[in-house]
Amino acid sequence: MTRHTLMLRAAPPLRVDARALSPAALCAMRREEVLRLPLPQGRESVPLGECFDVASDLDDAPPRLRFEGDLSRFDGLGAGLALGTIEVHGSVGDQLGLAMSGGELQVEGSARDLAGCAMRGGRLEIRGDVGDFAAGALPGAMDGMTGGTLVVHGRAGARLADRMRRGTVVVHGDAGDFLASRLVAGTVAIGGRCGAHAGWGMRRGTLVMAGEALQPPGTFVPVHADAGVFWALLARDLARFGGRFEALPRRAIALWAGDLAVQGRGEWLVLLD
Repeated sequence: MTRHTLMLRAAPPLRVDARALSPAALCAMRREEVLRLPLPQGRESVPLGECFDVASDLDDAPPRLRFEGDLSRFDGLGAGLALGTIEVHGSVGDQLGLAMSGGELQVEGSARDLAGCAMRGGRLEIRGDVGDFAAGALPGAMDGMTGGTLVVHGRAGARLADRMRRGTVVVHGDAGDFLASRLVAGTVAIGGRCGAHAGWGMRRGTLVMAGEALQPPGTFVPVHADAGVFWALLARDLARFGGRFEALPRRAIALWAGDLAVQGRGEWLVLLD
């Protein structure tokens, strides 16, 4: 198995489709083969060697790719990832981790729109911000994220976790408008503030507001049943993400249910002072 480090030479003039850059595929290639790998750019393709310098060495560890540089014009990186690890020391473009089902994808910078879109498994961690529709559905699709874990250390844009069906989304910063809209199932935890219309059209699932207390909309109602055991388990699970979530097991919550406008039975957990 060959381990490769790809160092960006210069930002390409057009956007590049990076879906072919998977650890399982590239780590089975020799350096010379990697340099010749075609990358779609606009209507044509360019050899990978025109965009990157490649350093390679033999390694018996699981497949791992390392990228260095600003990859903001590279879209679809980690799409379909099933095994192995991708490390990116820089920012990335759209559709990061698109439909990934396993493995681990770590980004030290920020990502654009559709990060973790249609994600089915694995772990996607972004140290910076993400754009709109993270953990959401592909355009025209009915299902958003259906498994795995998405962790964002910065802020998230609009429509985070739209139509999400399963999995865990943790955002340490703020979230934009329509957070967890049309949520079907899964857990979404926000450490900062959120924009307008949070929980709009929720069917089921759990939204944890660990930051600034926000009054739920009028289509949610308070629930007075004892949720102590459920909250103890959920809080302990979220505490491992650190930051504001670390203190959750010591906090009390108010439980709301909705969105009643769509006969929803979602759970909205708001921390009490």
